Amino acid sequence: MIAVNVQGLLHTTRAALPHLLKSADEGPRQVADIVNISSIAGRIAWSGYGVYNLTKFGVNGFTESLRQEVTQRHVRVGVLEPGGVDTELGSHNDHKPEVREAIGALYQQTAVLAPDDIADGVTYMVTRPRHASIGELWIMPTDQA
Repeated sequence: MIAVNVQGLLHTTRAALPHLLKSADEGPRQVADIVNISSIAGRIAWSGYGVYNLTKFGVNGFTESLRQEVTQRHVRVGVLEPGGVDTELGSHNDHKPEVREAIGALYQQTAVLAPDDIADGVTYMVTRPRHASIGELWIMPTDQA
């Protein structure tokens, strides 16, 4: 998780940021967007998910630091924090009764987000007016029943 959630984010940003800054600097109205995908676990600690919570907190902190550093250079930075997304982490912990019970309570109250929901959230953020901050967006599934 640390390699993917933290190191992957750092390496990707290090590779892409110079190109985004150059693109944003080439014209007075050019803006580049960075949207990092995190999780509500970066704000809400879940028992049994210590490392996951830590890495998502790291994504949130890194995103905020990057936003402060590059906003004046016409690069908008935001974080999308979904909740209730079914990932490999959930299936990895299915055998742990305490985790299954904690997550089961969440899933009983909500629907599960799909990849298209995440894509819709990113699209919403980057299509905001160019003078607006893309900031942060929490998306939580709701029970459609």
